[in-house]
Amino acid sequence: MRTLYAILGYPLGWLMYFIYNIFHNYGVALIVFTILTRLIMVPFAIKQQKGMAKMASFRPMMMEIQNKYKNNPQKMQEEMAMLYQRENYNPMSGCLPMFIQFPILFGLIDVIYYPLKHILRMSADTISAAGEIAKTVLEQSGLAMSNSFASEMGIIKAVNISPDSFASLGEGFLEQVQNFDFTFMGMDLGVVPTFAFNIFILIPVLSFITSLLVSYITTKMNAQNMGDSNQGAAMNFTMMIMMPIMSAWISFSVPVGVGLYWIISNILMIVQSLIMNKIYNPKEMAEKAQAEAEARRQKEREEKIEARKRAREGEITEKALSSKDVSRMKINAARKRMAEKYGEEYNDEEESK
Repeated sequence: MRTLYAILGYPLGWLMYFIYNIFHNYGVALIVFTILTRLIMVPFAIKQQKGMAKMASFRPMMMEIQNKYKNNPQKMQEEMAMLYQRENYNPMSGCLPMFIQFPILFGLIDVIYYPLKHILRMSADTISAAGEIAKTVLEQSGLAMSNSFASEMGIIKAVNISPDSFASLGEGFLEQVQNFDFTFMGMDLGVVPTFAFNIFILIPVLSFITSLLVSYITTKMNAQNMGDSNQGAAMNFTMMIMMPIMSAWISFSVPVGVGLYWIISNILMIVQSLIMNKIYNPKEMAEKAQAEAEARRQKEREEKIEARKRAREGEITEKALSSKDVSRMKINAARKRMAEKYGEEYNDEEESK
């Protein structure tokens, strides 16, 4: 898992590095970073909303298939796949924003846990040497690094406790660490919140509340796409509860900076959902998509009716003629093709005599 975090954190680390060097405050840089990532995901969110509206247009056909093949799951799956293909709909397109959001979250965990590597751009050797000194400083102070994942947090803490202990690493190292502003509104973004009564517990609480608001607004806006079935209602309720709980759990497991990102991201998502609901109203989009789908299906029905009509007319014409007439027509057609092939003149009147 550490390797995955490191891979995802590498490009995000460079982005945070450039933003931090503009604002020189990690909290502000984190807010700007969150806004940028949400802007990147706006096109995917628009595509998701359009896809949900499109699905609403053929939901009655989905329900019909489900009812018809409820005792035959394999046939139901085949019919649903054919329906999706016919309607040009990808059921996985709605999951894309979430698939993008979680890699960003995991990469950000690495960036926040390792600020010396990502933000201050220190070498691995310097960080390793500073880590050994930090262990001694923290042990002498009755503290300890909780795990290797938080080693750089321990280095920053140790430098603040005993800067002279790091003199061997040079003034440049001390200057970088001491000038590194890893706070936001007085909160150390490297602290992992606990159930203690302090300011840090606000992060998981706000994370839960904002996530609950996102779930509620999203569920309400998409209710028409779920129908009135008990299964859809149960799914909505489960998602509305599970996501906020997961958000609070993550906020209690990682540094405050990650929780802050989660809160800001949720607030931006709420604003985005409200704006998109005005511009891309789900009900209006669903009605438009349904009208377009019905028009397309009507056109296909008319084309099939016309094709069957032409086929019947051909059969009636052929039956109306005697077998002798049909044979003569076929012979004349063959002679005409031969005449055209060899450049000869063909007179249909002479042949008919």
